[in-house]
Amino acid sequence: MNERIKAIADAAAKLFLQQGYSKTQISHIAKAVGVSVGTIYLDFVGKKEILHFVLKCTIDPDFINHELQRPITDDLFTGIEQDVVKLLEESANEFEKHLKDIEDYSFEELISDTFDLMARYAVGCLFIERNQFDFKYLGEHYTAYRKRFFKAMSRYISEFQKQKMIRNLEYPELIITLIIEILSWWAMDVRYTSFETKEIPMELAKVVCMDNIISAYKL
Repeated sequence: MNERIKAIADAAAKLFLQQGYSKTQISHIAKAVGVSVGTIYLDFVGKKEILHFVLKCTIDPDFINHELQRPITDDLFTGIEQDVVKLLEESANEFEKHLKDIEDYSFEELISDTFDLMARYAVGCLFIERNQFDFKYLGEHYTAYRKRFFKAMSRYISEFQKQKMIRNLEYPELIITLIIEILSWWAMDVRYTSFETKEIPMELAKVVCMDNIISAYKL
């Protein structure tokens, strides 16, 4: 894959997350990459194509390695929003799968798997969160996904309490929210949308989450 295309996609993703899709102009992306606006148009027809390229790489990380004819047009991304919704459905199914055999699953594995899931789809999820009013179709499905995710996490935590894997929680709904927010901040926000973004290796971020959450709640 052309390194410039990767640089454009990376810069655009951060701008779409930090200042919003509607406020981001091609000139902003060009400045962030360190190239001219004309150079951007050699690789992409426009801003929409850059966005769809970013979303496609969230769905299929290997897509960025494909050899593509330039400038990249939206013909490559037909049905991209439906593909994102399908990915949300698959992600929810993956997260819920251990509820069927909870006896063979542990609190440590839950925290580890949740972190990995959030880190894997960080760009796509954060984009929808911060641009939901401009992309209402994605926003509605993402809201439903978040509710389903919280419900599944609540079931996991409830089962672990029954099995005495973790301590009883006086305010379970708030604690579950706290756990999710800690994981999402370290797996997603710290790289892209926190006030001071940091290049913390994901392996280290995961260790910090695992150590603090497990020590706080495990019996």
